[in-house]
Amino acid sequence: MPARSDINPCHVPRLLSGISLVDVADDIEQSRVRLAGTRLREVYDREITGLCIGALQWGNRRDYWMAAYRRTIEDALPTQGVLRGPQVNKEHVVQYWLRLPLRTASDNVGMVLCYDYFVPASEISQDHNFAIA
Repeated sequence: MPARSDINPCHVPRLLSGISLVDVADDIEQSRVRLAGTRLREVYDREITGLCIGALQWGNRRDYWMAAYRRTIEDALPTQGVLRGPQVNKEHVVQYWLRLPLRTASDNVGMVLCYDYFVPASEISQDHNFAIA
């Protein structure tokens, strides 16, 4: 598992708008978004930098997201998925997401590197070979 110091988001400038970093807290819902790209602000209709992940408006997707973060943090495993309607009133958007654990000096997960890519649902082929949550 890489450390935060092993990752420099500036090395992937084309991805920056979809990158976020989450500082892990003992209570996963209190884990805080340290940095969020501009595309996330557009999707969430507000700046999410500084917010706890438990405070984000996920509507009926809340359990889905808490389980994803819990697996990434507690199991120290990368997680990924695809879902339609990443947050309230965004059912017209499909989100491809990736969560990568980053270790601290004591080898615990201290941060999560997140990448989110959003596509209008109208651009998704009906012939896709994956399930959208």
